[in-house]
Amino acid sequence: MIIDNKNILIVGLGKSGKGIYDFAVTKTDNINFYDDKVEEFLGQKVYSKNTIDEIIEDVDVVVMSPGVPLTVPFIKKYIEAGGNIIGEIELAYKYCAARVSAITGTNGKTTTTSLVGDIFKLQNDKTFVLGNIGKSFSSEVKNIEANDNVILELSSFQLETIREFRPFCSAVLNITPDHLNRHITMDKYVEAKENIFKNQTASDYIVLNYNDEYCKKMANKTNAKVVWFSIDKELENGIYYKNNEIIIKYKNIDAVLCSKKELNIVGEHNIENVMAAAAIALTNDIKIETIRKAVINFKAVEHRIEFVRELEGVKYFNDSKGTNPDASIKAINAMDGGTILIAGGMDKKNEFDEFVKSFKDKIKQLNLIGETKNIIKEEAEKQGFNNIKIFNTFEEAIRGAYEDSKKNNVKNILLSPGCASWDMFESYEKRGNIFKDIVAGL
Repeated sequence: MIIDNKNILIVGLGKSGKGIYDFAVTKTDNINFYDDKVEEFLGQKVYSKNTIDEIIEDVDVVVMSPGVPLTVPFIKKYIEAGGNIIGEIELAYKYCAARVSAITGTNGKTTTTSLVGDIFKLQNDKTFVLGNIGKSFSSEVKNIEANDNVILELSSFQLETIREFRPFCSAVLNITPDHLNRHITMDKYVEAKENIFKNQTASDYIVLNYNDEYCKKMANKTNAKVVWFSIDKELENGIYYKNNEIIIKYKNIDAVLCSKKELNIVGEHNIENVMAAAAIALTNDIKIETIRKAVINFKAVEHRIEFVRELEGVKYFNDSKGTNPDASIKAINAMDGGTILIAGGMDKKNEFDEFVKSFKDKIKQLNLIGETKNIIKEEAEKQGFNNIKIFNTFEEAIRGAYEDSKKNNVKNILLSPGCASWDMFESYEKRGNIFKDIVAGL
């Protein structure tokens, strides 16, 4: 197949790159590595931008980790010369024996993917939840058999290099501006997301958000059968929310899945995530009783509006997964007012006007950190929000919120940065764990 006995180059040695190696070593002995941050991997030389010319002309296949953009100069040159480039997801898919369901969108991917995994596991223990969540697809593909289930969370970075990847059921949850520092334009960002369904046929399914304008346009671009979900529109065929109930009308099913009060996750966005997960399960012929059992037992995933503790009457929430403004808006909307918001991080060239507008009667004080602290401060002041404090360190921002909560009738302290973590932390998970550690020690 595509890398059997080939001379390959793995580009990027993060989690995905190491997963690529774990699988590739079972297929070929000719493996080379590229990473500007690492000089040696498993005793072998790692090529960098200064040394890559030594090997690139002899490479049969370049396998890209999602963290490395296709705009890297030697990659651009290799593509222009007709070189064979695939991504980590494409590689694993070509060797995967099982049927795949894949989920993307700007926000809600991790919650939806986790819930879909829980639903499928009630039917089949051999369910693999992979991709942008947990383990990489390539690291596990050698363990996947034909009757297993594969659930993938896919980012726009992972979808950039899709060629033949074809899930049985795909889902696009929503589209809002994100990662424009890499994709540059919204058109390119949306184009990457649309790769999730580009190879699907009329025998496949796609789950789309009826309330999202980009998703509505996608319905006209896909060959797959569309299953809609909607937060406010009663659908003749799909899943919708009405009178505090999630209602299924799909094929011969006309039933209430559950009520809002039965859910253990908060916020309107999580109702959408539940509907999307249920729709994916239905396309895979999972019974409504199984879906309901998983849904009502499901709790918030780590780092997504995760309740940490209550201290002196103030609740602390970790939403470190809020890595773009729209994700943080959803977290803000889930609060009941009287909140100190800790925000800011790496500048992904996102706009913060809607982010600030969402404060309304929810946010009492804004504690800012990171590259974007002055950008957000300027936008907030422009909109008349002035209760802002700037901090040089993450810990100072948290402890400052704690001290201010004692005197300002504060109900909640919410970490929801609206930005990526990479200016100060190695990942949003690390940022969230540090937040929880500091809060536990208050």
